[in-house]
Amino acid sequence: MKRQFLEEEFSKALEYAAYLETGTEQQRQRWKQVYDAARLTGAQESLLRGFVRQMNLLIVSGIWCGDCVQQCPLIARIAEANPEKIRLRLVDRDVHAELSREVQINGGGRVPVVLFLAEDFEFCGLAGDRSLNRYRAMAKKYLGAACPTGIVAPDQDELTATLCDWVGEVERVQLMLRLSPRLRDRYAD
Repeated sequence: MKRQFLEEEFSKALEYAAYLETGTEQQRQRWKQVYDAARLTGAQESLLRGFVRQMNLLIVSGIWCGDCVQQCPLIARIAEANPEKIRLRLVDRDVHAELSREVQINGGGRVPVVLFLAEDFEFCGLAGDRSLNRYRAMAKKYLGAACPTGIVAPDQDELTATLCDWVGEVERVQLMLRLSPRLRDRYAD
């Protein structure tokens, strides 16, 4: 994906609160339930506040999607820990069809998909549609095809483990940016 395309998509994307407003009251309540239950540890907050490189996180989502309900609020919590360095935006999968086609996973339009972008919108990585712990929890529950509704928030252990997965992924990209020769040259560090 070209940097210019990603920058254009990011500029059209919505901040978390504005994205939630695109949903129904019931959908907003589901997202709020998970958001309210999600808490970063002191160590996670300290780690995120220590970031020195700006990064852009662009989530291809569906306000209706149970997996989005159970993961996007966690990523919002992560971004809030250091809004100067972690800029978060969301787009609807169906509205942003061209981007959605570019980030298909396993041959399909899965959500959520997080695109990790450098400050200048260079592509750094992609994660989705579920973190490892989210997949483990689903395998334990369903062991087959099923789609969670997001009506009930995940239990606290699953929520904590999934939040930890996402913190780790954000940290991985931050370290990539911090150690990037082109950015180290730019900032003489």
